[in-house]
Amino acid sequence: MLDILKRFFSIVPEDNSGATSQKTDHDIRVATCALFVEIARIDERFTRAEMEKILSIVKEKYGLAQEHADALLEEAEKELKGSIDLWQFTSLINANYSVEEKIEVIETLWQIVYVDGKLDRYEHYLMTKLKTLFHLSHDQLIDAKLNVLSRLS
Repeated sequence: MLDILKRFFSIVPEDNSGATSQKTDHDIRVATCALFVEIARIDERFTRAEMEKILSIVKEKYGLAQEHADALLEEAEKELKGSIDLWQFTSLINANYSVEEKIEVIETLWQIVYVDGKLDRYEHYLMTKLKTLFHLSHDQLIDAKLNVLSRLS
């Protein structure tokens, strides 16, 4: 599996020959996927449906083959386990994403929340926390939620 990760993410040498952009793209993907995993696990139940939804999202969003999506999910889980909080992920996203892109991430998180058809208090808490970490307004959070719910109906 490590070879797959190395091949897919092309571990970048420290020679600053344009590799920084590649590394940043990789890091943003891992950070975003880590948030997807965290929202799926916050209620202490990481269901198969949630995992499949995350894999489907990253395959579509990043144009990944199944093995690369699996590797990204594995890398995100590893980073999440080694993290103290979510700031390291959201700060990277904040530094590289526009407001519209952050709202897209929030909408994707809402999609994962509603895989089981309901919002529990832990998911609500985390979504509110992520709204703050992304420097988004309450209206932006609710609009993103309503957009997702309207597509599910």
